[in-house]
Amino acid sequence: MNLADLIAEARAEKCSDLHITAGTAVAVRRYGQLYIKEDIKPTIDESESMIYSLLSPQEIEIVNRGEDLDIALTDETSGRLRINVYHQRNNLACSIRLLEKNIPTFADLGIDENVLTNFANRRSGMILVTGSTGSGKSTTLASIIEYINTTQARHVITVEDPIEFVFDHKKAMIHQRQVGRDVPDFATALRSSLREDPDVIMVGEMRDFETVNAAITAAETGHLVLSTLHTISAAQTVERIISACPAEVKDTILQQFASVLAGAITQELIPLKDGSGRVACTEIMINNTAIGNLIREQKTKQINAALQSGMNVGMHTMSHSLTQAIRTGKISKEAAIAHAPNPIEFEKILNNR
Repeated sequence: MNLADLIAEARAEKCSDLHITAGTAVAVRRYGQLYIKEDIKPTIDESESMIYSLLSPQEIEIVNRGEDLDIALTDETSGRLRINVYHQRNNLACSIRLLEKNIPTFADLGIDENVLTNFANRRSGMILVTGSTGSGKSTTLASIIEYINTTQARHVITVEDPIEFVFDHKKAMIHQRQVGRDVPDFATALRSSLREDPDVIMVGEMRDFETVNAAITAAETGHLVLSTLHTISAAQTVERIISACPAEVKDTILQQFASVLAGAITQELIPLKDGSGRVACTEIMINNTAIGNLIREQKTKQINAALQSGMNVGMHTMSHSLTQAIRTGKISKEAAIAHAPNPIEFEKILNNR
């Protein structure tokens, strides 16, 4: 079986990831569960040939120097592939994320459409989409950008590593810049983008203080900034921003962050009870006076209570979302506990109901 066939089969089986390791069986991830395909075990030469077929001569040189490589490309099925090539036990390995060709609508995501629409219609501020690896953060960001693309005449600049979803110009004009190819890093691209007349800036990930600071500055100067963090709750999202700030500027940055933050969506993809797919469970934080004050005062432990008291304006906790999914029969109690930010506390909540 060649690589094109492997990818086509994985897509047909609704897999999200394909793993190729020289000399061992191929593996796929379907609805969050990893499966080893013992019947598909290419040789070392066959595996390496598959991996090299994805790369340009320059990229092959990088890999042969012993370096890891992140790239994205369009495969023969017209879907996008996000590829990481790395070395293990002196052999090549490759992880391929299988991205859908079509960008989902808000209705497809299963996340509160009113919240997403209100966020996407903002003229300025910062919107964060957070969650663990594979929770669909990039897909949600792409959906927000595509909504803007189809409804608003705005200039959108994305900074990604690598570029995942590719957008066609509709009502909006969209420029996509790849770190390492078009720009040296996220922070530099952000600072440069302010001179490129953007309305919306999407930053693939806020990895360091320089990027956080540049993103806050962009939001302060009248732009809508979208980004992601690898955090599993609203409180942890604020804590991550706090921990990224040097002590001498922390108070100033938190004042700015509390002023520009529009809100945050934390999401997890939970396997459906019937095994037919996954459903998004979320935690929604919408910035208001109470949330802003908690951020400024670094009282992150009180954010959960603020989300519960803000349900009338669209906020809710992950525990609430998981509980609702259990009640409606979408997910099992066991799956909910496994994906809860604090499984022990969440199980106590369920047992007390």
